[in-house]
Amino acid sequence: MHRLSSSLQAIREHYEVIVIGSGYGGSISASRLARSGRQVCLLERGKEFLPGEFPNEQNEALENLQVRTAGKRLGSSTALFEFHVNKDISVVTGCGLGGTSLINANVSLKADPRVFENSKWPADFIADLDQGVKEGYQRAEEMLKPTVYPETKPPLKKVKAHEKAGAALGYPWYRLNINVNFADTHSNHVGVSQKACNLCGDCCSGCNYTAKNTTQVNYLPDAWNHGAEIFTETEVLSIEKRKQKWAVSYRPASRDREKFDAPVMFVTADVVILAAGTLGSNKILLQSKNIVVSSQLGKRFTGNGDVLGFSYNGDQEINGIGYGNREVAQDKPVGPTIVSVIDTREQCRNYQEGMVIEEGVIPGAVSGLLPVAFSLAAAATGKDTDSGLLDDTKEKLRELGSLTRGAYHGAVNNTQTYLIMTHDSSAGALSLQGEQLQIDWPGLGDEKIFELANSHLQTCTTALGGTYVRNPVWSEIFDKSLVTVHPLGGCCMADDATGGVVNHKGQVFSGSSGTDVHDGLYVLDGSILPCSLGVNPLFTISAIVERNVALLAKDRGWDFSYQLPSAWPEAQRRTIPDKNRSVGILFTETMKGRFSVGETQSFQQGACQGKPFEFTLTVRSDDVDDMLVNPKHQANIMGTMTAPEISPVPLMATNGVFNLFVKDTENDAIRYMRYNIPLTDGIGNNYYFEGFKVAHDNPDLVDLWKDTTTLFITVYEGDDNT
Repeated sequence: MHRLSSSLQAIREHYEVIVIGSGYGGSISASRLARSGRQVCLLERGKEFLPGEFPNEQNEALENLQVRTAGKRLGSSTALFEFHVNKDISVVTGCGLGGTSLINANVSLKADPRVFENSKWPADFIADLDQGVKEGYQRAEEMLKPTVYPETKPPLKKVKAHEKAGAALGYPWYRLNINVNFADTHSNHVGVSQKACNLCGDCCSGCNYTAKNTTQVNYLPDAWNHGAEIFTETEVLSIEKRKQKWAVSYRPASRDREKFDAPVMFVTADVVILAAGTLGSNKILLQSKNIVVSSQLGKRFTGNGDVLGFSYNGDQEINGIGYGNREVAQDKPVGPTIVSVIDTREQCRNYQEGMVIEEGVIPGAVSGLLPVAFSLAAAATGKDTDSGLLDDTKEKLRELGSLTRGAYHGAVNNTQTYLIMTHDSSAGALSLQGEQLQIDWPGLGDEKIFELANSHLQTCTTALGGTYVRNPVWSEIFDKSLVTVHPLGGCCMADDATGGVVNHKGQVFSGSSGTDVHDGLYVLDGSILPCSLGVNPLFTISAIVERNVALLAKDRGWDFSYQLPSAWPEAQRRTIPDKNRSVGILFTETMKGRFSVGETQSFQQGACQGKPFEFTLTVRSDDVDDMLVNPKHQANIMGTMTAPEISPVPLMATNGVFNLFVKDTENDAIRYMRYNIPLTDGIGNNYYFEGFKVAHDNPDLVDLWKDTTTLFITVYEGDDNT
């Protein structure tokens, strides 16, 4: 499997379509619109992880953790596991090319049809359930390839225990459709080589075997096959309208630009699709102060009724801890994170009391923390469901076994993980506090549905003879706070702007009332869902986005085919990056001086008469050795320039060229460092920047400093130096 992302240095100044985010919403949008022949750019804040690069040890997991609280962030902004801590509800999301699909549990389960009877859904959307949404499910299924855990694979102890719990609870139990590949595939439907699942259980820390059908192995390579340009480690900050174009402001990660207090960078497009996930899309719109949107922005946030709980130290083995960096024992397979479900929905007269109870696996990367953590949690809040001297003795011995021999023995090895999805009141509110997003939802933990959910889990635990350990933060100490891995809402779809932020197609309303929309601005991800789904939401989100992208293309007269398999014609295929390429170099510099539009002959006079001019540019070369010895070697330049004499807004520099040590044609002791850079202000005005530094063959340090810190510049109107 090769990398799909390109260096940010290669970004153009303008695209027909910019997609922000690479989860289900972003990947589907990029795939389908690239198929229509559009020039598509996808921007993703996180890194691109290839199989083998996901964390499977404790120190790697900690390095890949970012924690966001009100007002601050700990850890890298591109870390894989993103934990948003709030008083009422905290959220766990994934950050990387593929979004949360990289760390979710792969479940493709349709929502109860009664969910769509909720009056919060737009009438036009409800009218299209039997056609557009139904077809959306079919299209998503063709790409995600969900299937049940095969009967031919080894039986899993966690699944057997779950079936036993379902019988005790009295509700239907069955195996789920999961997006996992169970057979070696040399080339899947989009040309990616995939291995069969090795049953390691580490789906939720990133699959290192290409067995998990994330968007990274279907929709994203399909977008790449059809010409989409993908850029990672690029954090989008805001969106604004500049004349007839949309300007997307972003901050490159790992470029050190923040050290220079440089202006943010931007790229323009005719159409912008915001698909940064529920938290990301809400945050970007909240930061987009120049766009008038509905006052409903940030409202009706839901955690999809998520409840986490554990049957700790039961009477039977579960094998519910992923293997991490350990070799998978053939006689003790863990299996995919989620395989089966106890489904109460059909037997509940009120659909909002229905729920799905799924078994789960804890990633092996954190296995070292589990024996002590579970022992303390069980002692503090656990409820033992069986008793007796013999039973107590066995439980103590198993607990001692885990504490002394590790998580793959004793009490922790006999622990079943549960994840419930049900229906909350969808009454959360998102707002900005500084640069961080804050979620407020007073009274959430007291909603009756969570008492019912925990009661069901205690019954399941009783069937296994374990100690029920509920989510530790759902307690009086923490004001019954909750944790969700399925955040939805905040940019809800509605009939008009008084009820939501987007219409049934995902178009953003252009005010707080009426049905007028911003032309070319869409939100297409889980943030547009107006209420909880009560199941894993990925399949329904995918179906809705498939529907809405088809409507977007139809409205604009763009045609595309769903034909599979997909492959970019060999004659046009872009070069795949060479893993063995030479060592490159990347550096960022800032320079400040003065510039005059009235002086065209003397650099000295221009500096004396001119007004401030400064830039922060990043130079990148993929071969530093060639750059140092070959004056024809072209390094790439990108960045921003601030020149009030020319433009009231910062100018964007893209696809510039830097040459090092170009010989003077008359004096062999002189070398030049040359800068040639196209510039744009994003509103239709283009400029061309030429600059050079003169390096003399002189060992004097003072002269060297002057040579390398003095830049002679000329700026031209238009696209070149004519």
